Amino acid sequence: MGVAVKSIYVYPIKSCGGISVAEAPICSTGFRWDRQWVVVNSKGRAYTQRVEPKLALVQTQLPHEAFSHHYQPNNHSFLEIKAPGMQVLKVPLVKSIGSAEKVVDGISVWEWNGSAVDEGAAAAQWFSNYLGNPARLVRFNHGVRKVEADYAPGYNVMFADMYPFLLLSQGSMDALNARLKESVPVNRFRPNILVDGCEAFSEDGWREMKINNATFKGVKLCSRCKVPTINQETGKAASSEPTDALRAFRSDKALRPYDNNSNKGKVYFGQNMVCADSLATKPGNGKTVKVGDTLLVLQITSSPAA
Repeated sequence: MGVAVKSIYVYPIKSCGGISVAEAPICSTGFRWDRQWVVVNSKGRAYTQRVEPKLALVQTQLPHEAFSHHYQPNNHSFLEIKAPGMQVLKVPLVKSIGSAEKVVDGISVWEWNGSAVDEGAAAAQWFSNYLGNPARLVRFNHGVRKVEADYAPGYNVMFADMYPFLLLSQGSMDALNARLKESVPVNRFRPNILVDGCEAFSEDGWREMKINNATFKGVKLCSRCKVPTINQETGKAASSEPTDALRAFRSDKALRPYDNNSNKGKVYFGQNMVCADSLATKPGNGKTVKVGDTLLVLQITSSPAA
């Protein structure tokens, strides 16, 4: 057996719970629906688990058929949002006839500033009550948010941190857990694609690969923040693991001991990717990734970017 897709995850709301799906259509910014929404504070700045770990407990659900490549939402299609102690919030995927979208400016995610569609007072009240601070839910507004031009010029994302796709292998998860007193699940690392059938950290060097009918390029190792220390079932950081364990063998200094510029204090786990076909891809044209698909490595590099 070769390398195959074991799991696929889509995260409709940035920093909230993901959805495990059997297949996911590819669009110009990653998987369809991925990080299309974000919760922002009173200044329009994105909330993330780094400062609001309770977001981990916010679960989302989309219509089952939303992940088929031909799907088009209608007036009865909703994003359903749940959290402990809260009533279910339903956000329409399309506006009803005669209702206008409210576009708000001053939305910021890291270095990016732009406009987004405000999902209304009910959603704002729901998230404000849940977080205990003023909050609004906004949706990406068909603008352009570019990834780092030094690594992947011409590619875009919605509200993902940096890149359209994050790939991780089960072998890497197993190698990390072997170093931990208590193993951690893959949801600590929020990948889009989990593959199996390769050695630990093989994905570091995958420069180009094919999954189903789509060509992907590995562009940069994923540097990890504090989110992996947050238990996604409790919304709390119980310890500094698994970051401490990663620091011992996955830091920039450990990976590049002879590079004088490598001591940046970062740790790496997973490979950021772009889809080479995505720039001309729209929902409905048949480009999908499915659980069970074979991953064929076309090009390997011995010095992955970080």
